[in-house]
Amino acid sequence: MLEFMEGSHAVAEIVKRCRPQVISAYPITPQTHIVEDLAQMVANCEIDAEYITVESEFSALSACLGASAAGSRVYSATTSQGLALMFEVCFNAAGMRLPIVMTIANRSLGAPLSIWNDQQDSISLRDSGWLQFYAEDNQETADLHMIAYRVCEDHDILLPSFVCFDGFILTHTFEPVALPTQEEVDAYLPAFNPYQRLDAANPLSFGMYATPEYYMEFRYEIDRALQRANKAFVKAGREFGEQFGRDYSGLVEGYRLDDADTALIAMGSICGTVKDAVDEMRERGRKVGLLKIRAYRPFPAQEIVDALKGVSTVAVLDKNISLGNGGAVGTEVKAALYGSGISVYDYIIALGGRDVRKKDIVAVVDLAEKGEGDLFYGLRTEVL
Repeated sequence: MLEFMEGSHAVAEIVKRCRPQVISAYPITPQTHIVEDLAQMVANCEIDAEYITVESEFSALSACLGASAAGSRVYSATTSQGLALMFEVCFNAAGMRLPIVMTIANRSLGAPLSIWNDQQDSISLRDSGWLQFYAEDNQETADLHMIAYRVCEDHDILLPSFVCFDGFILTHTFEPVALPTQEEVDAYLPAFNPYQRLDAANPLSFGMYATPEYYMEFRYEIDRALQRANKAFVKAGREFGEQFGRDYSGLVEGYRLDDADTALIAMGSICGTVKDAVDEMRERGRKVGLLKIRAYRPFPAQEIVDALKGVSTVAVLDKNISLGNGGAVGTEVKAALYGSGISVYDYIIALGGRDVRKKDIVAVVDLAEKGEGDLFYGLRTEVL
Protein backbone atom coordinates (compact mmCIF):
# COMPACT_ATOMS: atom_id res chain seq x y z
CA MET A 1 0.00 0.00 0.00
CA LEU A 2 1.43 3.37 -1.06
CA GLU A 3 1.66 6.08 1.57
CA PHE A 4 2.59 9.70 0.89
CA MET A 5 5.21 10.59 3.48
CA GLU A 6 8.41 12.48 4.20
CA GLY A 7 11.60 10.53 3.53
CA SER A 8 12.75 10.74 7.15
CA HIS A 9 9.42 9.39 8.37
CA ALA A 10 9.63 6.51 5.88
CA VAL A 11 13.05 5.62 7.31
CA ALA A 12 11.73 5.70 10.87
CA GLU A 13 8.79 3.51 9.92
CA ILE A 14 10.90 0.87 8.19
CA VAL A 15 13.44 0.87 11.02
CA LYS A 16 10.59 0.24 13.46
CA ARG A 17 9.51 -2.76 11.38
CA CYS A 18 13.12 -4.08 11.40
CA ARG A 19 12.73 -4.48 15.19
CA PRO A 20 15.91 -2.87 16.56
CA GLN A 21 16.41 -3.62 20.22
CA VAL A 22 18.62 -0.62 20.98
CA ILE A 23 18.52 2.81 19.29
CA SER A 24 20.99 5.54 20.11
CA ALA A 25 21.41 8.76 18.16
CA TYR A 26 22.04 12.47 18.58
CA PRO A 27 19.90 14.91 16.57
CA ILE A 28 21.62 16.90 13.81
CA THR A 29 20.19 18.57 10.70
CA PRO A 30 18.97 17.07 8.34
CA GLN A 31 18.80 13.73 10.19
CA THR A 32 16.75 14.97 13.14
CA HIS A 33 13.26 13.94 11.97
CA ILE A 34 14.30 10.28 11.82
CA VAL A 35 15.38 10.02 15.43
CA GLU A 36 12.56 12.29 16.66
CA ASP A 37 10.08 9.85 15.13
CA LEU A 38 11.84 6.82 16.57
CA ALA A 39 12.06 8.39 20.04
CA GLN A 40 8.31 9.03 19.91
CA MET A 41 7.66 5.46 18.78
CA VAL A 42 9.67 4.08 21.70
CA ALA A 43 7.89 6.42 24.13
CA ASN A 44 4.52 5.24 22.77
CA CYS A 45 5.58 1.58 23.13
CA GLU A 46 5.32 1.05 19.36
CA ILE A 47 8.81 -0.48 19.39
CA ASP A 48 10.10 -2.90 22.00
CA ALA A 49 13.44 -1.13 22.14
CA GLU A 50 15.68 0.86 24.43
CA TYR A 51 16.27 4.44 23.24
CA ILE A 52 19.52 5.72 24.74
CA THR A 53 19.72 9.49 25.03
CA VAL A 54 23.32 10.70 24.75
CA GLU A 55 25.30 13.93 24.75
CA SER A 56 27.07 13.54 21.38
CA GLU A 57 27.36 11.48 18.23
CA PHE A 58 30.54 9.88 19.57
CA SER A 59 28.54 8.62 22.54
CA ALA A 60 25.64 7.53 20.31
CA LEU A 61 27.72 5.16 18.22
CA SER A 62 29.66 4.04 21.29
CA ALA A 63 26.37 3.01 22.90
CA CYS A 64 25.41 1.13 19.72
CA LEU A 65 28.80 -0.59 19.72
CA GLY A 66 28.33 -1.82 23.28
CA ALA A 67 24.75 -2.92 22.66
CA SER A 68 25.72 -4.79 19.50
CA ALA A 69 28.59 -6.54 21.29
CA ALA A 70 26.07 -7.60 23.96
CA GLY A 71 23.93 -9.26 21.26
CA SER A 72 21.29 -6.66 20.35
CA ARG A 73 20.13 -5.52 16.93
CA VAL A 74 20.97 -1.81 16.95
CA TYR A 75 20.33 1.30 14.89
CA SER A 76 21.61 4.86 14.67
CA ALA A 77 21.50 7.81 12.28
CA THR A 78 23.69 10.86 11.70
CA THR A 79 25.14 13.23 9.14
CA SER A 80 28.09 15.48 8.33
CA GLN A 81 29.91 16.81 11.41
CA GLY A 82 28.13 14.21 13.54
CA LEU A 83 29.60 11.41 11.44
CA ALA A 84 33.00 13.09 11.67
CA LEU A 85 32.72 12.99 15.46
CA MET A 86 32.05 9.24 15.21
CA PHE A 87 35.23 8.64 13.19
CA GLU A 88 37.11 6.65 15.85
CA VAL A 89 34.09 4.53 16.75
CA CYS A 90 33.36 3.74 13.08
CA PHE A 91 36.72 2.04 12.76
CA ASN A 92 36.20 0.22 16.07
CA ALA A 93 32.75 -1.07 15.04
CA ALA A 94 34.09 -2.54 11.80
CA GLY A 95 37.20 -3.93 13.48
CA MET A 96 35.05 -5.64 16.11
CA ARG A 97 32.79 -7.03 13.32
CA LEU A 98 29.57 -5.58 14.72
CA PRO A 99 26.56 -5.51 12.32
CA ILE A 100 25.28 -2.00 13.10
CA VAL A 101 22.99 -0.26 10.58
CA MET A 102 23.23 3.52 10.50
CA THR A 103 21.37 5.95 8.25
CA ILE A 104 23.45 8.78 6.80
CA ALA A 105 21.47 11.84 5.71
CA ASN A 106 24.25 13.05 3.43
CA ARG A 107 25.36 16.63 4.11
CA SER A 108 28.43 18.73 3.41
CA LEU A 109 31.30 18.96 5.88
CA GLY A 110 32.66 22.26 7.21
CA ALA A 111 34.39 24.59 7.11
CA PRO A 112 32.79 26.72 5.80
CA LEU A 113 29.62 25.57 7.53
CA SER A 114 27.01 24.11 5.19
CA ILE A 115 23.83 22.26 6.04
CA TRP A 116 23.12 21.33 2.41
CA ASN A 117 23.74 18.14 0.53
CA ASP A 118 26.73 16.46 -0.95
CA GLN A 119 28.23 13.03 -0.20
CA GLN A 120 31.54 14.08 1.35
CA ASP A 121 30.63 12.84 4.83
CA SER A 122 30.06 9.16 4.09
CA ILE A 123 32.69 9.05 1.33
CA SER A 124 35.26 10.22 3.90
CA LEU A 125 34.69 6.95 5.80
CA ARG A 126 35.18 4.79 2.69
CA ASP A 127 38.19 3.01 4.21
CA SER A 128 36.65 2.34 7.62
CA GLY A 129 35.26 -1.13 6.84
CA TRP A 130 31.57 -0.10 6.69
CA LEU A 131 29.36 -1.20 3.83
CA GLN A 132 27.96 1.83 1.98
CA PHE A 133 24.65 1.84 0.08
CA TYR A 134 23.25 4.91 -1.73
CA ALA A 135 19.56 5.47 -2.50
CA GLU A 136 18.07 7.34 -5.44
CA ASP A 137 14.66 7.98 -3.87
CA ASN A 138 12.77 7.38 -0.65
CA GLN A 139 11.38 4.02 -1.74
CA GLU A 140 14.89 2.74 -2.33
CA THR A 141 16.03 4.27 0.96
CA ALA A 142 13.40 2.33 2.92
CA ASP A 143 14.08 -0.91 1.07
CA LEU A 144 17.84 -0.68 1.53
CA HIS A 145 17.48 -0.68 5.32
CA MET A 146 15.92 -4.13 5.24
CA ILE A 147 18.59 -5.40 2.85
CA ALA A 148 21.36 -3.79 4.91
CA TYR A 149 20.32 -5.69 8.04
CA ARG A 150 20.21 -8.95 6.06
CA VAL A 151 23.71 -8.42 4.67
CA CYS A 152 25.29 -7.04 7.87
CA GLU A 153 24.02 -9.83 10.08
CA ASP A 154 25.08 -12.60 7.69
CA HIS A 155 27.66 -14.61 9.65
CA ASP A 156 29.93 -14.61 6.61
CA ILE A 157 29.94 -10.77 6.63
CA LEU A 158 29.43 -9.26 10.12
CA LEU A 159 30.24 -5.68 9.19
CA PRO A 160 28.38 -2.43 9.91
CA SER A 161 26.54 -0.56 7.17
CA PHE A 162 25.69 2.99 6.08
CA VAL A 163 22.39 3.49 4.26
CA CYS A 164 22.91 6.88 2.61
CA PHE A 165 20.27 9.23 1.25
CA ASP A 166 20.63 12.86 0.29
CA GLY A 167 19.94 15.45 2.97
CA PHE A 168 16.89 17.67 2.38
CA ILE A 169 16.58 16.47 -1.23
CA LEU A 170 15.18 13.20 0.13
CA THR A 171 15.03 13.53 3.93
CA HIS A 172 12.53 16.39 3.81
CA THR A 173 10.75 15.53 0.55
CA PHE A 174 7.33 13.85 0.49
CA GLU A 175 7.03 10.94 -1.93
CA PRO A 176 4.78 7.89 -2.32
CA VAL A 177 6.43 4.98 -0.49
CA ALA A 178 5.21 1.37 -0.31
CA LEU A 179 5.98 0.22 3.21
CA PRO A 180 5.66 -3.51 3.90
CA THR A 181 3.63 -4.73 6.84
CA GLN A 182 5.30 -5.96 10.00
CA GLU A 183 4.47 -9.53 9.02
CA GLU A 184 6.09 -9.07 5.59
CA VAL A 185 9.24 -7.59 7.12
CA ASP A 186 9.43 -10.45 9.64
CA ALA A 187 9.20 -12.95 6.79
CA TYR A 188 12.14 -11.30 5.02
CA LEU A 189 14.27 -10.27 8.01
CA PRO A 190 14.57 -12.94 10.71
CA ALA A 191 15.23 -12.12 14.34
CA PHE A 192 18.84 -11.16 15.05
CA ASN A 193 21.07 -14.16 15.70
CA PRO A 194 24.39 -12.78 16.98
CA TYR A 195 27.50 -14.73 16.05
CA GLN A 196 28.90 -14.06 19.52
CA ARG A 197 28.07 -11.78 22.41
CA LEU A 198 29.39 -10.50 25.71
CA ASP A 199 28.32 -12.94 28.39
CA ALA A 200 29.49 -13.02 32.00
CA ALA A 201 29.00 -16.80 32.04
CA ASN A 202 31.20 -17.23 28.97
CA PRO A 203 33.66 -14.31 29.00
CA LEU A 204 34.90 -12.84 25.71
CA SER A 205 36.99 -9.80 24.83
CA PHE A 206 36.29 -7.51 21.86
CA GLY A 207 38.68 -5.08 20.17
CA MET A 208 41.72 -6.14 22.12
CA TYR A 209 45.30 -4.95 21.69
CA ALA A 210 46.94 -6.49 18.61
CA THR A 211 50.69 -6.75 18.21
CA PRO A 212 52.36 -6.38 14.80
CA GLU A 213 52.37 -10.18 14.45
CA TYR A 214 48.54 -10.23 14.25
CA TYR A 215 47.15 -6.79 13.32
CA MET A 216 47.46 -7.20 9.54
CA GLU A 217 45.45 -10.42 9.55
CA PHE A 218 42.54 -8.59 11.16
CA ARG A 219 42.52 -6.02 8.35
CA TYR A 220 42.76 -8.83 5.81
CA GLU A 221 39.68 -10.51 7.26
CA ILE A 222 37.68 -7.25 7.06
CA ASP A 223 38.72 -6.85 3.44
CA ARG A 224 37.66 -10.42 2.64
CA ALA A 225 34.30 -9.88 4.35
CA LEU A 226 33.72 -6.76 2.25
CA GLN A 227 34.44 -8.77 -0.88
CA ARG A 228 31.99 -11.48 0.21
CA ALA A 229 29.37 -8.80 0.84
CA ASN A 230 29.06 -8.41 -2.93
CA LYS A 231 27.39 -11.81 -3.33
CA ALA A 232 25.50 -11.44 -0.05
CA PHE A 233 23.93 -8.19 -1.29
CA VAL A 234 22.98 -9.72 -4.64
CA LYS A 235 21.31 -12.67 -2.89
CA ALA A 236 19.48 -10.48 -0.37
CA GLY A 237 18.40 -8.07 -3.13
CA ARG A 238 17.15 -10.87 -5.36
CA GLU A 239 15.12 -12.40 -2.51
CA PHE A 240 13.75 -8.95 -1.71
CA GLY A 241 12.57 -8.67 -5.32
CA GLU A 242 10.92 -12.09 -5.19
CA GLN A 243 8.94 -11.09 -2.09
CA PHE A 244 8.18 -7.42 -2.74
CA GLY A 245 8.49 -7.02 -6.53
CA ARG A 246 11.34 -4.47 -6.40
CA ASP A 247 14.58 -6.01 -7.62
CA TYR A 248 17.83 -5.00 -5.91
CA SER A 249 19.95 -7.88 -7.17
CA GLY A 250 22.60 -5.55 -8.59
CA LEU A 251 25.21 -3.38 -6.92
CA VAL A 252 24.82 -1.20 -10.02
CA GLU A 253 21.78 -0.45 -12.15
CA GLY A 254 21.79 0.58 -15.80
CA TYR A 255 19.37 2.96 -17.49
CA ARG A 256 19.20 3.02 -21.32
CA LEU A 257 22.72 1.62 -21.58
CA ASP A 258 22.12 -1.13 -24.15
CA ASP A 259 23.22 0.91 -27.18
CA ALA A 260 24.81 3.88 -25.39
CA ASP A 261 28.00 5.48 -26.67
CA THR A 262 28.32 7.75 -23.61
CA ALA A 263 27.52 6.71 -20.04
CA LEU A 264 27.06 8.88 -16.98
CA ILE A 265 27.90 7.35 -13.60
CA ALA A 266 26.35 8.70 -10.40
CA MET A 267 25.06 7.80 -6.91
CA GLY A 268 22.06 9.03 -4.96
CA SER A 269 19.19 11.37 -5.80
CA ILE A 270 21.01 13.03 -8.70
CA CYS A 271 20.28 9.86 -10.67
CA GLY A 272 16.65 10.94 -11.06
CA THR A 273 17.70 14.19 -12.73
CA VAL A 274 20.19 12.29 -14.88
CA LYS A 275 17.46 9.92 -16.10
CA ASP A 276 15.30 12.86 -17.18
CA ALA A 277 18.26 14.42 -18.99
CA VAL A 278 19.08 11.09 -20.67
CA ASP A 279 15.50 10.82 -21.92
CA GLU A 280 15.68 14.31 -23.43
CA MET A 281 19.03 13.60 -25.07
CA ARG A 282 17.66 10.34 -26.45
CA GLU A 283 14.78 12.25 -28.04
CA ARG A 284 17.39 14.29 -29.88
CA GLY A 285 19.12 11.15 -31.12
CA ARG A 286 22.04 11.11 -28.69
CA LYS A 287 23.03 7.66 -27.43
CA VAL A 288 23.48 8.39 -23.74
CA GLY A 289 22.76 6.21 -20.71
CA LEU A 290 23.21 6.10 -16.93
CA LEU A 291 24.95 3.61 -14.66
CA LYS A 292 23.76 4.10 -11.09
CA ILE A 293 26.07 2.85 -8.34
CA ARG A 294 23.94 1.51 -5.51
CA ALA A 295 26.79 0.00 -3.44
CA TYR A 296 29.98 2.00 -3.09
CA ARG A 297 31.42 -0.43 -0.54
CA PRO A 298 32.02 -3.10 -1.62
CA PHE A 299 33.04 -1.25 -4.77
CA PRO A 300 31.45 -2.99 -7.79
CA ALA A 301 34.46 -2.83 -10.11
CA GLN A 302 33.65 -5.93 -12.19
CA GLU A 303 29.97 -5.00 -12.41
CA ILE A 304 30.96 -1.60 -13.81
CA VAL A 305 33.22 -3.21 -16.39
CA ASP A 306 30.48 -5.62 -17.47
CA ALA A 307 27.80 -2.91 -17.65
CA LEU A 308 29.86 -0.53 -19.78
CA LYS A 309 30.96 -2.89 -22.55
CA GLY A 310 30.37 -1.10 -25.84
CA VAL A 311 30.53 2.38 -24.29
CA SER A 312 33.24 4.72 -25.59
CA THR A 313 33.00 7.63 -23.12
CA VAL A 314 32.18 7.80 -19.40
CA ALA A 315 31.37 10.91 -17.35
CA VAL A 316 31.43 10.40 -13.57
CA LEU A 317 29.41 12.82 -11.43
CA ASP A 318 31.15 13.08 -8.06
CA LYS A 319 29.31 14.85 -5.22
CA ASN A 320 32.53 14.74 -3.21
CA ILE A 321 36.17 15.74 -3.60
CA SER A 322 39.23 13.80 -2.50
CA LEU A 323 41.24 17.00 -2.22
CA GLY A 324 44.38 17.04 -4.30
CA ASN A 325 43.31 13.99 -6.29
CA GLY A 326 39.80 14.32 -7.73
CA GLY A 327 36.48 12.65 -7.04
CA ALA A 328 36.52 9.43 -5.01
CA VAL A 329 34.10 7.61 -7.30
CA GLY A 330 35.86 8.80 -10.45
CA THR A 331 39.20 7.57 -9.13
CA GLU A 332 37.86 4.05 -8.60
CA VAL A 333 35.94 3.98 -11.87
CA LYS A 334 39.14 4.90 -13.73
CA ALA A 335 40.98 2.09 -11.98
CA ALA A 336 38.22 -0.39 -12.83
CA LEU A 337 38.20 0.61 -16.51
CA TYR A 338 41.95 0.95 -16.92
CA GLY A 339 43.06 -0.67 -20.16
CA SER A 340 39.49 -0.98 -21.50
CA GLY A 341 39.93 1.74 -24.11
CA ILE A 342 37.03 3.72 -22.59
CA SER A 343 37.68 7.42 -22.00
CA VAL A 344 36.73 8.28 -18.40
CA TYR A 345 36.25 11.87 -17.23
CA ASP A 346 35.46 12.98 -13.69
CA TYR A 347 33.31 15.99 -12.77
CA ILE A 348 33.10 17.40 -9.24
CA ILE A 349 29.54 18.66 -9.07
CA ALA A 350 26.90 19.95 -6.65
CA LEU A 351 29.15 20.40 -3.61
CA GLY A 352 27.46 22.17 -0.72
CA GLY A 353 24.01 21.60 -2.21
CA ARG A 354 24.49 23.55 -5.44
CA ASP A 355 21.57 22.87 -7.73
CA VAL A 356 21.98 20.50 -10.68
CA ARG A 357 19.51 20.80 -13.55
CA LYS A 358 18.95 18.77 -16.67
CA LYS A 359 20.83 21.35 -18.73
CA ASP A 360 23.87 20.86 -16.46
CA ILE A 361 23.83 17.11 -17.16
CA VAL A 362 23.67 17.81 -20.89
CA ALA A 363 26.59 20.23 -20.56
CA VAL A 364 28.65 17.56 -18.78
CA VAL A 365 27.97 15.10 -21.60
CA ASP A 366 29.03 17.76 -24.11
CA LEU A 367 32.31 18.25 -22.23
CA ALA A 368 33.00 14.53 -21.97
CA GLU A 369 32.36 13.92 -25.65
CA LYS A 370 34.80 16.72 -26.47
CA GLY A 371 37.42 15.16 -24.18
CA GLU A 372 37.25 17.90 -21.55
CA GLY A 373 37.02 16.50 -18.05
CA ASP A 374 38.54 16.02 -14.61
CA LEU A 375 37.29 19.41 -13.46
CA PHE A 376 34.96 21.20 -11.06
CA TYR A 377 31.73 21.78 -12.97
CA GLY A 378 29.86 25.06 -12.53
CA LEU A 379 32.46 27.14 -10.69
CA ARG A 380 31.58 30.81 -10.15
CA THR A 381 34.16 32.39 -12.44
CA GLU A 382 33.78 35.85 -10.89
CA VAL A 383 35.38 34.64 -7.64
CA LEU A 384 38.30 32.78 -9.18
